[in-house]
Amino acid sequence: MFSKFTSILQHAVEALAPSLPLQEDFVYHWKAITHYYIETSDDKAPVTDTNIPSHLEQMLDILVQEENERESGETGPCMEYLLHHKILETLYTLGKADCPPGMKQQVLVFYTKLLGRIRQPLLPHINVHRPVQKLIRLCGEVLATPTENEEIQFLCIVCAKLKQDPYLVNFFLENKLKSLASKGIPSVISEDTLKGQDSLSTDTGQSCQPEELSGATGMEQAELEDESPRHMDDLSTSLDNLTVTSLPEASVVRPNQDYNLVNSLLNLTRSPDGRIAVKACEGLMLLVSLPEPAAAKCLTQSTCLCELLTDRLASLYKALPQSVDPLDIETVEAINWGLDSYSHKEDASAFPGKRALISFLSWFDYCDQLIKEAQKTAAVALAKAVHERFFIGVMEPQLMQTSEMGILTSTALLHRIVRQVTSDVLLQEMVFFILGEQREPETLAEISRHPLRHRLIEHCDHISDEISIMTLRMFEHLLQKPNEHILYNLVLRNLEERNYTEYKPLCPEDKDVVENGLIAGAVDLEEDPLFTDISPDNTLSNQEWLSSPPTTPDHPKNDGKTEVHKIVNSFLCLVPDEAKSSYHVEGTGYDTYLRDAHRQFRDYCAICLRWEWPGSPKALEKCNLEAAFFEGHFLKVLFDRMGRILDQPYDVNLQVTSVLSRLSLFPHPHVHEYLLDPYVNLASGCRSLFSVIVRVVGDLMVRIQRIQDFTPKLLLVRKRLLGLEPEGPIIDHITLLEGVIVLEEFCKELAAIAFVKYHASSTS
Repeated sequence: MFSKFTSILQHAVEALAPSLPLQEDFVYHWKAITHYYIETSDDKAPVTDTNIPSHLEQMLDILVQEENERESGETGPCMEYLLHHKILETLYTLGKADCPPGMKQQVLVFYTKLLGRIRQPLLPHINVHRPVQKLIRLCGEVLATPTENEEIQFLCIVCAKLKQDPYLVNFFLENKLKSLASKGIPSVISEDTLKGQDSLSTDTGQSCQPEELSGATGMEQAELEDESPRHMDDLSTSLDNLTVTSLPEASVVRPNQDYNLVNSLLNLTRSPDGRIAVKACEGLMLLVSLPEPAAAKCLTQSTCLCELLTDRLASLYKALPQSVDPLDIETVEAINWGLDSYSHKEDASAFPGKRALISFLSWFDYCDQLIKEAQKTAAVALAKAVHERFFIGVMEPQLMQTSEMGILTSTALLHRIVRQVTSDVLLQEMVFFILGEQREPETLAEISRHPLRHRLIEHCDHISDEISIMTLRMFEHLLQKPNEHILYNLVLRNLEERNYTEYKPLCPEDKDVVENGLIAGAVDLEEDPLFTDISPDNTLSNQEWLSSPPTTPDHPKNDGKTEVHKIVNSFLCLVPDEAKSSYHVEGTGYDTYLRDAHRQFRDYCAICLRWEWPGSPKALEKCNLEAAFFEGHFLKVLFDRMGRILDQPYDVNLQVTSVLSRLSLFPHPHVHEYLLDPYVNLASGCRSLFSVIVRVVGDLMVRIQRIQDFTPKLLLVRKRLLGLEPEGPIIDHITLLEGVIVLEEFCKELAAIAFVKYHASSTS
């Protein structure tokens, strides 16, 4: 109480007294602080009961006032005094000793305000960055301390300063072995030193000689001309007698190369106070984005950043319940790592494991954003660590298990993080994890070369419809990601040589055939027995829609861009009239697909633009047509499922056709030819999407004859699916009828995609 009264009295005297020149005033406040340590006999009283906080605040105000009164960038006498007399070194020593109690907090606040309020660059000065570096090492040593808030504020202002001037980060990278050796210290270093245990002699990895210690008091002889020798001796003795002991460190082993700013922030990310942890994460985000290569290397090789990120991902993943409803995983709110403040009591839509799920997805989002912001080499190292330590180490065993519930949960989680990832570097590692790095054509004998890829593709045709749908959805979202390797690995590498086509060079006797509008060797689908029941009332004659267009000056040869109306009608006429039901229901026409296809194709073109795909198919003369064609494991499974569309559940059919339509949208000429050109000259034993659908239609036309009242039943099922009719008695052959409806809609969708793609290529 008495000290507070003294402080008030002092302020009153200062207000009434004539103002001293700034430097005298500054020195006065600093001397007042040093006098406390000479004169006090009770070092147990808290610092708030002394005048020290007031004097420190006054010193800051003077420094700010001095800077405002001078030219930009000019250093005034007060700042010169602070730098020359190593005041920050002395304050660090006092803060480390925490004498009087609470002094560490005051020192942290002083450093933070000094760096934040002074505009001129201070960190390049050795008498600033050296004590700042030492103070950094005091932060995060013990979690949940009373100074945590001040520690994180201090660390974040240092990070902000480094963001402004990235080259300054080099002052904060220490090589202990090198600096000790340069002082002539033997290179035998105790384990404690390597672990970063603090002592006065190893704060920066440099041996502190006695003269350096006396310098750290900020009270050298030259600085104290107005002080008596006894005063200086008393102050040195007072400082030497301070109990400067290191607080027990958090369990982080620091390697030889220290990046203490990162280590301290990493410790504080584990703070039980969520606000402190988020601020520490923000500080790390700033540091990883610094463009300095040395800092990036030190960050990934000499700190525990990679391990902490991945170990926490792993522990949060393992904390999830064994079975979380896939729908809950899919529909849980959009996750933002900085807003992970979930209260189970306040949540009306809570489900078991929601807290754990949000924590995992939030931390994954943080890792993703950190890698997205990181300097290039740091981003690669961090992403590889996530790949090796989390994807392979933790997720892969879960995805490869045989328990259906386990497969479903782990696939749903994989699907969620595929949707969530935004960093190109992390996406690349995720793609390599799921698909492998292979780019050569697949062979049937080697489809299990990358076991996880093989297993996931097999799961698209799993006995459990839920697993099939979830895995197909994962692949559908994967195909929407901006990564060229995805489509190349799954599809393109097998179409590269166009060896699904049968190439016959034109000979003289073929010319008259070509002139009549047919391609030599083309398969005439009209003669296929499966098409004998096609209605003769179709809008185009059979000859017209089943044959390629004539060679004209505009189309000198079959270049994969067959006249669009013929392709469109090829798909629209595939399903026979008696199996169509959409024309009975308003709003289910072909034009609705055109609008969607236009928007989706534009989006795909934007994604694929930088991949520099060719505009036309590879010339057949340059293709290796002799090589055996295999469509690849992925298309094989999709085609197999498409072939069973009349016998599969409605939801499975919707997902299979959705993935195939996604593939059809890609603006690659080989994808277009193989999936969307009905007139492609298929080699013997090869199938295309069109030929698979042709077989399904043939099977359908046979089965229609056996179902009584087929058309009315079909229309009723369609109306029920659209919600236009209430549910009623179960209808016979419901799976077949639903399959026919999906087939009709899919053919309309493919026709719309073909039209949009042709129109885009002809106008580009």
